[in-house]
Amino acid sequence: MNWEQITILGLLVCSCWSGSSARAGAKFEIDDQTSIEIGFWAQGWYQFVEEGAANGENLNDFMVRRAYLSLKGQVTPYVEVFTHIAADRLGQDGLDDPSLGLGSGVAFRDLWITLKVNEAFKVQLGRMYVPVTRAFGTTSTKALLATDLPFLQGGVRGNVFYASKVGRDDGLVLWGNPLNGLAQYRFMVSEGVENQNNPEDSRRFAGRVAVNLIEPEKSWFNQGTYLGEKKILSVGFGYDTQRDLTLNGIQGQDNRVWTGDVFLDYPLGGGAVTLEAAYIDIKHSTQTHNFSDLAAGDDAENWYLQAGYLVPGKIGPGRIQPYARYESIAVQSKGATDYITAGSNYYLRGHDAKISLDYTFVDQPRGQGGQSIVTLQIAAGF
Repeated sequence: MNWEQITILGLLVCSCWSGSSARAGAKFEIDDQTSIEIGFWAQGWYQFVEEGAANGENLNDFMVRRAYLSLKGQVTPYVEVFTHIAADRLGQDGLDDPSLGLGSGVAFRDLWITLKVNEAFKVQLGRMYVPVTRAFGTTSTKALLATDLPFLQGGVRGNVFYASKVGRDDGLVLWGNPLNGLAQYRFMVSEGVENQNNPEDSRRFAGRVAVNLIEPEKSWFNQGTYLGEKKILSVGFGYDTQRDLTLNGIQGQDNRVWTGDVFLDYPLGGGAVTLEAAYIDIKHSTQTHNFSDLAAGDDAENWYLQAGYLVPGKIGPGRIQPYARYESIAVQSKGATDYITAGSNYYLRGHDAKISLDYTFVDQPRGQGGQSIVTLQIAAGF
């Protein structure tokens, strides 16, 4: 590509930025079938973590929690490509896995090709969300209710309870939106646990079905709060399994997870209420969790309830949305860890520009004590 072509492409992108909404990104047409959409998103964080340093002292940690360059292209009306080129937890104390874009480095966080037969049947191949939970199986981290995901799904400073490449896996997904989007299904076959812990190279099977009782949710990425723009009542069920694994040195273990969730987002009193609840049952966990007693091979139950309310009217240039979440992880024969979070979002332009502040208390089992975490976030993107 020569400099003249680069200049023309730059002018095209800039002209699209000026005429598009921030949430849609920059979109321009190449021909009557082909188009490209470009977006960028970043979340800057400061975290205070009580006794969070390696030496046991309090930790003051500045990081870029997420930085995503998104590219979406329609090749024909039947073929699309999508990628997130990402850096995650850039600069987080004690974390560095550049091959996955964690701590340092940049990686392809999502990368897939979609064959769209019709709206009710699509075939997606590549690296993508594992379709099990709503929180980290369908919801965009650019549009969460709380500052971050639940602890057991990689939020705040936790890690994901299932085998993943930063919440994704490499595989094939069949999905679609029958009944005009009032139902959505996603079925995946993928790699899951690999290498020496999967001696038979068994495949992972995961799936999720959701029913929308008011308005549809048709996209791959949902929002964690719609800010009064939609009326959503969704009920979901997910299942994830992989056989013949070696977990915590024990061979022949079958991992099985099932989950159910309910999500409500509804305009109310000039504002909007958001409610979400989920239950997750884990048999023979594939992962050890860093903020609870959950270890590989354990059985556990996890549930959370979160709620928020978008306050009517503006305060200054933006709107306030206080929220709270309670989460619990009960490990069989070990006890439960509880997480209590309260905070608020301040929206300057919806999810495209917001400031968030929250406090989380981690209550460990059997008198192990508690830990306070304070998170300040500034997020912006287009």
